[in-house]
Amino acid sequence: MEDCHRKERGRDANESPAIKTTRVTDHRPQFSGLPFCKNRFFLNLIMVAHLGAIAPSSCFPCRLTRLPRLSSTKHKHRPFIMNAMSDDPIREWILSEGNATKITGISPVGGGCINRANRYDTDAGSFFVKTNRSIGPSMFEGEALGLNAMYKTNSIHVPKPFKVGSLPTGGSYIIMEFIEFGASRGDQSVLGRKLAEMHRAGKTDKGFGFDVDNTIGSTPQINTWTSDWIKFYGEHRLGFQLKLAQDQYGDRTIYEKGQRLVRSMGPLFDGIVIEPCLLHGDLWSGNISADKNGEPVILDPACYYGHNEAEFGMSWCAGFGGSFYSAYFEVMPKQPGFEKRTDLYLLYHYLNHYNLFGSGYRSSAMSIIDDYLRILKA
Repeated sequence: MEDCHRKERGRDANESPAIKTTRVTDHRPQFSGLPFCKNRFFLNLIMVAHLGAIAPSSCFPCRLTRLPRLSSTKHKHRPFIMNAMSDDPIREWILSEGNATKITGISPVGGGCINRANRYDTDAGSFFVKTNRSIGPSMFEGEALGLNAMYKTNSIHVPKPFKVGSLPTGGSYIIMEFIEFGASRGDQSVLGRKLAEMHRAGKTDKGFGFDVDNTIGSTPQINTWTSDWIKFYGEHRLGFQLKLAQDQYGDRTIYEKGQRLVRSMGPLFDGIVIEPCLLHGDLWSGNISADKNGEPVILDPACYYGHNEAEFGMSWCAGFGGSFYSAYFEVMPKQPGFEKRTDLYLLYHYLNHYNLFGSGYRSSAMSIIDDYLRILKA
């Protein structure tokens, strides 16, 4: 059984040959009695649910810190939102636009700590429905827009979103395609190739960002369009998380050192041209599965257009192997300096875990920051 505690950065003999680095610092999170991503069987149960929630696994402990809400001022795109509300808008949509005449069964799927999930079986097929009793539709709208953007690339299998709306008692819902999953996570080389095809196909001329803000776990993810990747990543990814850590924990040390890194990280990108491509944004084991035909499926996105290398920021909890990276780089060639940027993209997710789940992740984030400050002499 694979231990997600070990990151995919080529330090161990059995790690991916596609990624090699001479750095030896161990950035693994330290916990007191908290298991960390070791139960692959449990993670597979979470994948079958495709909850789009932080599942109660050790990668995402089911303990959430209160975080600022997303602003609704940017959400101008609402193609999935229902205009009218009935007592049961989910049933109403399924029996009208869903082309069903009767619902034959409703069954809970898996278990998460942000959203509830149910399978609706009908005479027109099955639907997957997530609900949240406390959060408005902006969170699911961001997910739906991301799923739809990935779906339109005609590359990797994702559940097609159908409808997002508000619940009459408060909260929101999303209705999407129900995917019958297979018994395994599928072939890693196929996953790598399909993901690269999505990155190659998903282009925009707007810059780096997305049409709406969304969430990474339950943390707001700001996607204001920006023409420069280094500025976008520094301000809306690292900078946002660093400020959140300062505000939540009064952690001025990580904030100040992190800001020094943000100001100094430019040389890590010397010699490359970065084109915005569509990213899933939260690609860890719980969001990767395979359908009954063995084709890879990716779920629960936090989409935006960014540097393709940022997609591997959750590799420490994704189990990517050598065949994955080899297949990926056949489609999207590895850029010069790839290895020296790997930890920079891990840092965003370690900071997010620190903000969501507490101090167990602080040392991992701090170690990465200190290493870069030393390397960059900042």
